[in-house]
Amino acid sequence: MAKLTKKQKEAAAKIEKNKLYSLKDASALIKEVASAKFDESVDIAVKLGVDPRKANQMVRGVVTLPHGTGKDVRVLALVTPDKEAEAKAAGADHVGLDDYLQKIKDGWTDIDVIITMPAVMGKLGPLGRVLGPRGLMPNPKTGTVTMDVAKAVEEVKAGKIDFKVDKTGIVHAGIGRISFDAQKITENAHEIIQTLIKLKPTAAKGTYIKSIHISSTMSPAIALDPKAV
Repeated sequence: MAKLTKKQKEAAAKIEKNKLYSLKDASALIKEVASAKFDESVDIAVKLGVDPRKANQMVRGVVTLPHGTGKDVRVLALVTPDKEAEAKAAGADHVGLDDYLQKIKDGWTDIDVIITMPAVMGKLGPLGRVLGPRGLMPNPKTGTVTMDVAKAVEEVKAGKIDFKVDKTGIVHAGIGRISFDAQKITENAHEIIQTLIKLKPTAAKGTYIKSIHISSTMSPAIALDPKAV
């Protein structure tokens, strides 16, 4: 097991063991324990009482964070020529079709989100092995396959993210930066937690929200009281 650095030990000492914090207190504390010289990402991990192996207990959705992610999201719009102008006007970083499909086929994935149109999805199928593992494959359920390309680009740029429960039953998501004030971290975290609650599958039995932790890139995780969010 790797030894903790002096800064990591100091950070861990500020977090009370076995204590469940309110979301408001945890959002303030995460700023105290962050010690890196760069603007760390703030992440949330929510353990759900679901069995992701069962289709009727899969939890997947989208949420627009009130204060965005703090990250400059790189968007590729794979669209037909008639949609290129509106995609560019909406703020897409890369716009085109066949040239970019070839670049992806050759291994280029220097992007965060791909937005495309229903008519183009057939061309993306063969690239599933490249895009799938990286979470880049567009999906109508997350709003990344649409005829309203401009709106989709604007929403992603404004802080719309998609999430999916992993095979261990945990939803991970970036909810901001350590440079955000505590109130913005609180409000972003609250938004995704409430969205998860609304998405509770009817087949899920027992405790749905089992645990919630927030952490920054280099800090220990802080446990939240699921009843105080």
